[in-house]
Amino acid sequence: MQFGIFTVGDVTTDPTTGHTPTEAERIRATVAIARKAEEAGLDVFATGEHHNPPFVPSSPTTLLAYIAAQTERIILSTSTTLITTSDPVKIAEDFSVLQHLSGGRTDVMLGRGNTGPVYPWFGQDIRQAIPLTVENYGLLRRLWREETVDWEGKFRSALQGFTLAPRPLDDVPPFVWHASIRTPEIAELAAYFGDGFFANHIFWPASHTRELVGLYRRRFAHYGHGTPEQAVVGLGGQVFMRPNSQDAVDEFRPYFDNAPVYGHGPSLEEFTRQTPLTVGSPAEVIEKTLGFREYVGDYQRQLFLIDHAGLPVKTVLEQLDLLGEAVVPVLRREFAKDRPAGTPAGPTHASLLRAREDATDEGEAEAR
Repeated sequence: MQFGIFTVGDVTTDPTTGHTPTEAERIRATVAIARKAEEAGLDVFATGEHHNPPFVPSSPTTLLAYIAAQTERIILSTSTTLITTSDPVKIAEDFSVLQHLSGGRTDVMLGRGNTGPVYPWFGQDIRQAIPLTVENYGLLRRLWREETVDWEGKFRSALQGFTLAPRPLDDVPPFVWHASIRTPEIAELAAYFGDGFFANHIFWPASHTRELVGLYRRRFAHYGHGTPEQAVVGLGGQVFMRPNSQDAVDEFRPYFDNAPVYGHGPSLEEFTRQTPLTVGSPAEVIEKTLGFREYVGDYQRQLFLIDHAGLPVKTVLEQLDLLGEAVVPVLRREFAKDRPAGTPAGPTHASLLRAREDATDEGEAEAR
């Protein structure tokens, strides 16, 4: 199991103080949070991609490269790279460079995003979101895997004799997660290629996530990549903790009520009953998170959202201390119990490199 955090990079006024950070303050705070995540013993830091206020991470690979220079171990990922409105050639180039700079501590999570106006800003039509996803990803895979690419599609100009520079580190592309909150076509895409599927179930009940992940697992097996249990699954989640449960609820309530992603809707109590959001003690976070396995099976990566809604940096760093000291060690131990031997581990550059070498050895042995 890999554990980490993801950020949406919102610039939101702190409802308890009235302070609104500048964009520069928010970006610097994100770097501090990523460094603290590594210090706290987490495995992954991921950032979203947004091109509209009140969000600042419009250039995820720039941010992650800066963080890579200040960290040594943590995997640097995206929690959304917009496969629909970002050019596949540019995605391939940027992540190859990031692989080299980070020493392979890089993977990518592809998604369509949830902001409609972004599509025309980048010359695309939101009504073509699924076809764009399929075509762009097909090209991206080839760019990372083929030395010379001749390609023609519907949504961008053709390529003739194109060679990606730089090539992926060790000629091993970054591991790809396909992320979705609600779309079965994305689960199907991940299954078809044998990639990872990340169900960012921050808004939906367990029954929805169970259905979406179950579809992915069945189709993963259908396409011959292994058993359903060998499919690679990641989950999102949201937490806010204090040693005392009621203190957590009282402190987080004004942030929840004014959050750009879910404020001004259901009450905090309703939301925590019906979604993975957990506000309470570390023990409550552990209990609810361990419950995810009951409806998605053994999975590979758990990311938490902890820095949104105007929470001050000091508070976020305290949340990371609680995760690192009181929550993640217990989750590692409990998730490891009764975990079937054939369950894949969380993907890393080293594991992908080993898998390629093993496949090469098997092929040579068969040839002999």
